[in-house]
Order: sequence, then C-alpha cells, then structure tokens
Amino acid sequence: MSPLSILAAIPDPGQGIAPPGSGQFLLILQWGAWVVFALCVAGVLVSAAKLAHTHSQGGYGGQQQGSLVWTLAACVIAGSASVIVGALA
Repeated sequence: MSPLSILAAIPDPGQGIAPPGSGQFLLILQWGAWVVFALCVAGVLVSAAKLAHTHSQGGYGGQQQGSLVWTLAACVIAGSASVIVGALA
C-alpha cells in the first residue's frame, strides 16, 4: 500500500455534530468569552492608568510597562483562542 492510499482511507469527521443539549454549554462559553473580553478591556485601562500615574510622578513606569505588556499578551491569547484550538484539533 502506498502512503497516499493509507491517508485516503482515514475518515474525515469534519466539524462534527454537537450532541443534544449542547446549546446551553455553548451559551456558557459565550458568556465566558464576554467576561474574558470585559476583563481584558478593564486590564488594559487599569494598566494604562497606572502607567500614566507613574509617569506624572516623574517615574519611568518599568513595572507598569511590564504589566501592560502581559495584559496585552493575555488579550491576544483570548482573541485568538478559537484559532489556536482549531489549529490543534
């Protein structure tokens, strides 16, 4: 058997079919996503406020810059979560 015929014999499940009652689970996931994005927006605002406050006091805000970078990294991960999971599945 050639490798191509082996690969052709592997079934492709496609996107799959959601089981009965999965609508409530998807609703919970949507709520969770909304909460995560709200926290991301709040995190960016708080980090930016801390950075502005430190700058107005004459500091450089090194710790606040790190906090803002980590918050933005979390936003990127949250925003691309479905793409990451889709690539791994």
